[in-house]
Amino acid sequence: MKASLVVSAYNEELVLRSFYKQMMSALETCQCEYELIFVNDGSTDKSQEIIDEISHENPNVKSILFSKNFGHEAAMIAGIDYACGDALICMDSDLQHPPAIVPEILNRFMLGDVDIINMVRRVGKHQNKLSSLFYKIVNRISPYNIEENASDFFLISDRIAQILRKDYRERVRFLRGFIQIIGFRKTTLSYLSTEREAGKSKYSMRRLVSLSITAVATLSKLPLKIGIYLGAICGFFSLLLAVYSIIMKFIDQPVSGYTTIVVFLGIMFSIQFFILGILGEYIGFLFDEQKKRPIYIVDKTTNIANRQ
Repeated sequence: MKASLVVSAYNEELVLRSFYKQMMSALETCQCEYELIFVNDGSTDKSQEIIDEISHENPNVKSILFSKNFGHEAAMIAGIDYACGDALICMDSDLQHPPAIVPEILNRFMLGDVDIINMVRRVGKHQNKLSSLFYKIVNRISPYNIEENASDFFLISDRIAQILRKDYRERVRFLRGFIQIIGFRKTTLSYLSTEREAGKSKYSMRRLVSLSITAVATLSKLPLKIGIYLGAICGFFSLLLAVYSIIMKFIDQPVSGYTTIVVFLGIMFSIQFFILGILGEYIGFLFDEQKKRPIYIVDKTTNIANRQ
């Protein structure tokens, strides 16, 4: 069996050598061939220089350099496109996805009864409550059940990789969600996410919010139906208000309408702009798909003779 390790990197010069050392130590215990594919997502530091040095020392280490920063999802897709192993493991290079657990993942896969292994973070008293809330919301509004605390650390078989190469080519992606809704035989392993050894997280609050919106849009159409539900609710209260006003007029106690109208119009305009915002997000995603621009552009590759 051959294992492909797809590792995304963006400005990780401070941890790449440590990651490589720990990965090589882990792979020494595995009874299989391997290829280690670094996908450099347009780093502006010395990450590519370090990757080039490593790949020149070890021909099993390959690299893909993007022409610019296309994002973490694009990096994973590129690694999957170029990988040629029987099993593919996607992970990050910041050591929050521990290389030491890779042998356990491969041993579980070699039992032969699964095509997908989801890696779920073990959480304790300091767990990220926002992350937990996000998964609860997604599971509530979408027809799918996404494993809580799932991450971009997972294993897929070659036949799952073939499906991702051919069919799941959206420009707007939520890959960890696709892995869980694609079907086939799957299982879950847990791991303890550690603190970054060096450097800073590349996910700002803005990017996390953007990822959350993307996840909801790719997995659920329910937000598009919010207008129907809110319209029905507002229509019901409007009817009650109309009946109340008519009754007050007949008993000769007319209702002062200024405050009621101002409040009602304020609520209605807020709802309308909220619905327009949701429609705008979905239309924007459709626009991106229609343009059919490439998911990523490769500047150069190392130790990769031909595109797989």
